[in-house]
Amino acid sequence: MLSKFFSLLLILIFISCSKQEAMYEPKPRLDPYKLYEEGYAAFEKGDYFFAQKKFSEAELNFDNNEYSAKSSIMTSYCLYGINFYSEALENIKRYLQKYPADKNVVYAHYLEALIYFEQITDEKKDLEPLLKTKKKIDFFLKEFPNNDYSMDLKFKKDLIINQIAAKELYVAKYYISVQKWIPAINRLKLIVKEYNQTIFIEEALHRLVEIHYYIGLEKEAKKYAKILGYNYNSSEWFKQSYKILNRDYKLVKKKKSAESKNLFKKIIDKIR
Repeated sequence: MLSKFFSLLLILIFISCSKQEAMYEPKPRLDPYKLYEEGYAAFEKGDYFFAQKKFSEAELNFDNNEYSAKSSIMTSYCLYGINFYSEALENIKRYLQKYPADKNVVYAHYLEALIYFEQITDEKKDLEPLLKTKKKIDFFLKEFPNNDYSMDLKFKKDLIINQIAAKELYVAKYYISVQKWIPAINRLKLIVKEYNQTIFIEEALHRLVEIHYYIGLEKEAKKYAKILGYNYNSSEWFKQSYKILNRDYKLVKKKKSAESKNLFKKIIDKIR
């Protein structure tokens, strides 16, 4: 009776193993060139979702490292094209680790900077995406200063710096509105020190004059008024500061053109 039981047990084990082996039958290897062609055909039609799927499959099946790397960077671009930013960044980082010597490494770094840049438009008051984008662009310009993509990133960096300064000024004005003078001064000084080439430097200097005069630090107020006067003697902000220090001075208000109003509104809309 016992021998029959063991015999039955062995048969069951044998059947079980046979089924498991059947489940893990190796699949036939796909043709990577055909997969890449299918991906590229979809890419040209603008079907980036299907294209990235095919490029990913092609990368896994290529024996040639150069073609695998090309498939990977195409996958990243397709993911970027359908606004799958997180997935695109993840794939770029994997590409840079796996194919550090590939000829498209420079473009991969550029694409990464581009993805960071495009995400800042969705932010409201958070400075982190702007600072992260600036850091990536600074890295690119340092490592590849004479590259074809450098000019575009230099332009984008100027836009980022202006937007950072705008946000810093926005926060400073909030602190002024609630009479928190120290954090307001710190924000304004940061603009003067780090972002003095932006369009917001004049107002930042004026606000420093305004705050210091209000809290009784007239000497400091005059210091910032001198800086404003020396560099921007004909600006409206200098006239506002001059009025604070010289009460008898009368300001002549100028009507803003429709164009300047629209520009100001666009900037405010971006930083709020």
